Amino acid sequence: MPRVRVALALLVALLSPHSLMAQQRVDTLTRRDSLASVRDSVFLERVERVTESPKVYHAEPIGIDLMRDLGARKGEAEWNVGFAQKDKGTYDEILTFVEYEWAPVNRVGLEIEVPVVFHAPLGSGGERPPSDQIEGLKLAGMYTLQVDTVRHWSTALGYLHEVLLNETNAVLLRKPVDGQLFNPFLVTARRWTDNWHTLLYTGPRLVRRSGGGWEKPVFEANWNVHYMVPGTRNFVGLEVNQSVENRRSNYVLRPQMRVSINDHFLIGIAGGIPVNREKERVGTFIRLIYEPRSGNKTSRKH
Repeated sequence: MPRVRVALALLVALLSPHSLMAQQRVDTLTRRDSLASVRDSVFLERVERVTESPKVYHAEPIGIDLMRDLGARKGEAEWNVGFAQKDKGTYDEILTFVEYEWAPVNRVGLEIEVPVVFHAPLGSGGERPPSDQIEGLKLAGMYTLQVDTVRHWSTALGYLHEVLLNETNAVLLRKPVDGQLFNPFLVTARRWTDNWHTLLYTGPRLVRRSGGGWEKPVFEANWNVHYMVPGTRNFVGLEVNQSVENRRSNYVLRPQMRVSINDHFLIGIAGGIPVNREKERVGTFIRLIYEPRSGNKTSRKH
């Protein structure tokens, strides 16, 4: 008899309204997760479908971005407008830029960017900020060497060249070019699951001043990990910008997120937290992205 009473009590508990409601909530959440997983799989399958130019979908960092996607397809294009603020101690540095990137042929991405920097003094004393200026003209290209659709892994080689302009207006008229920046780089990225992405962007930065010889080289490594929110193109992640100069490493941590507004517009927001604060303090970064044409024809739910 005690066993029968226990069995009846368990049966009543399972059939009670509260238990039914709890089970319904579990079933609803399970269905939502399943639908998000299906949307992820459908989106990734259509982006990575085997065509004349295979492609793996990777999350792209907000701070140090790429010249189109890895494995870019002919005809893709993208406009970027960015705003970055850095606290330099005695003044704020505000960088704005306009950037256009496109893929003239499969696997090749090209980019042109014009950065403009402004300075706002903090208080009346301290160091006088530099002049506002157009920093230079950036031209870059990238070729995707490897597209592994089985292991979801891509590798590319690229080169960025920047013509550096003088910051003093009086000198700018007589000697507009202050130097040249040379930056060959390697990019390798892997998507571990439908949602977890990693990417490494690394290479040396070499500067030659006009008439002044070469500056000491700086080696950079930009480490990235992102989590793509299921069923969307939105992500959260961490970008770590590492620079090595004179055998000393400096790091800037950039926690970030990207939100998709619609099929063509996205917005990326990142912080800037220097581990070594001798040269700069906390900053912010915003990137507005417009994709008139993209190889990712199938959109996810926003």
